[in-house]
Amino acid sequence: MNYWLAKSEPNVYAWEHFVADGRTSWTGIRSAEARNNMRLMKLGDEVAFYHSNEGKCVVGVAVVVGEAYPDPTAEGDPRWLTVDLAPVRALGRPVTLAEFRADPVLAETKLVKQGRVSLVPLSPEQFARVRELGG
Repeated sequence: MNYWLAKSEPNVYAWEHFVADGRTSWTGIRSAEARNNMRLMKLGDEVAFYHSNEGKCVVGVAVVVGEAYPDPTAEGDPRWLTVDLAPVRALGRPVTLAEFRADPVLAETKLVKQGRVSLVPLSPEQFARVRELGG
């Protein structure tokens, strides 16, 4: 199993909206690195759902329910992909970017090292730490 962190601006697609939808296609990603990460995502991989810009925190856990396929919002450009995600559970409390930076395990994540990438891998230890901090 692989672990990931996916970012969404809460004013665009918040955790609460995701939960209400029950499933979503993670469309609109136009970063080569994030797209390459999507290619690696497999059914059952777990995803930390991160509110970017406002909040700057992990608020929930999702799971990959559909592997990479062409992004229908890419206007026919086959380079861009999407994956399908479903919410699993909200964290007991958000895990903030400040906590990531201060924690020795989480400070090494690409969220901290390459903050602009919208979909990044987490190690099993990093994902476990997020879950521990989030209750």
